[in-house]
Amino acid sequence: VVQESNGPTDAYAAIAKADRLTQEPESIRKWREEQKKRLEELDAASKVTEQEWREKAKKDLEEWNLRQNEQMEKNRANNRIADKAFYQQPDADVIGYVASEEAFLKESKEETPGSEWEKVAQLCDFNPKSSKQSKDVSRMRSVLISLKQTPLSR
Repeated sequence: VVQESNGPTDAYAAIAKADRLTQEPESIRKWREEQKKRLEELDAASKVTEQEWREKAKKDLEEWNLRQNEQMEKNRANNRIADKAFYQQPDADVIGYVASEEAFLKESKEETPGSEWEKVAQLCDFNPKSSKQSKDVSRMRSVLISLKQTPLSR
């Protein structure tokens, strides 16, 4: 048995390969080769397009992150300014709050029995508002007012 150096070693495999080549018409073989080339070109084009999309998405994401960070820094700065202005004004109740945080902390250190409900009532806004977006808290408001007037006794 002589083995071929550049072909299949099995004689039957060589015959089967030759049969396959002879059985397939020339037009189908050409179509198959053209189809293979077309598919390779489409794959290459889709990879290029995908890479372009990835780069564009990465660029857009970086720009969005920069805008978001700038907006957050602006909001932080504005909030700090607003907080300082709020706590420095003498009449904080004009804009809906009763007292600044420092005044509340100073009052909370003074422990007098029976003044707990007064402190709670001081933090609550008892002005009824006719807004359809807010919840109805009239019952809670009346309970807190009655507790402020007649505190619970232990």
